[in-house]
Amino acid sequence: MALDGMTDDTLPRQAMRAEYLDAETEAALARAWRDHRDEAALHRLVSAYMRLAISMASKFRRYGAPMNDLIQEASLGLMKAADKFDPDRGVRFSTYAVWWIKASIQEFVMRNWSMVRTGSTSSQKALFFNLKRVQAQIQREAEAEGVVLDGAQLREKVAISIGVSMADVEMMEGRLSGSDLSLNAPQSHDEDGREWVDTLEDEGGSPETRVTEAHDGAKMRDWLGQAMGQLSARERYIVAQRRLIDEPRTLESLGEELGLSKERIRQLEAQAFSKMRKSLESRSEEVIGFFA
Repeated sequence: MALDGMTDDTLPRQAMRAEYLDAETEAALARAWRDHRDEAALHRLVSAYMRLAISMASKFRRYGAPMNDLIQEASLGLMKAADKFDPDRGVRFSTYAVWWIKASIQEFVMRNWSMVRTGSTSSQKALFFNLKRVQAQIQREAEAEGVVLDGAQLREKVAISIGVSMADVEMMEGRLSGSDLSLNAPQSHDEDGREWVDTLEDEGGSPETRVTEAHDGAKMRDWLGQAMGQLSARERYIVAQRRLIDEPRTLESLGEELGLSKERIRQLEAQAFSKMRKSLESRSEEVIGFFA
């Protein structure tokens, strides 16, 4: 890695002392990495532009992320840019790297803004990083014209300005309106005050209910196991692959695996279900009593 040996403390200092590359040297280093995977060339190229990465990282401090984390994300974006840069296109590396650095920082900020995922579509990113600025600009323009905008009118103008839906604007306003609160925070400042987590309803049910459900579940699994035991090995495999896995197989894929037509797989599946139904029906009185 081009940044090996640099710590959070030394990275900014080393970046400020790094050389400035002219266009020819920059292109030569980029070709050495692209064509020969020359790590020394990569290290020199990335080190020369770390000051750019750090400068861009500093612009995102207002979102509350630690500066060291922002710098690390910026450096990752810089590394991605170096890996994908084509010096033969006639573009300076700094111009190309800006997009990758910014994208890396933005992804990090959005991932860590809230425990509730903020979103990562292009419209959500545009809102996250521009909502406050666009709102302020629209309000200034309205005030200059002597117009007072209510919340709905402001959201509508923001949506038009950024090119997103009203629903997206409302969602992002809610996400940006405040920080996450811990469920372990006390409801009051009293020593004996309950935590907010104590007010949540236990959805797990009573111990008696959980024991009963576990017993009934075991009974059902036993009946289904006995019904499956009436099937041939091929029928059991088809039922398992079609009904008992998280991502059920298609008739076509099973047919290709077993050397059968899709229609034949369908017939075997129906045949297996018929056998299982008869097995369960033979226990009709027990099953009826179970669900009574």
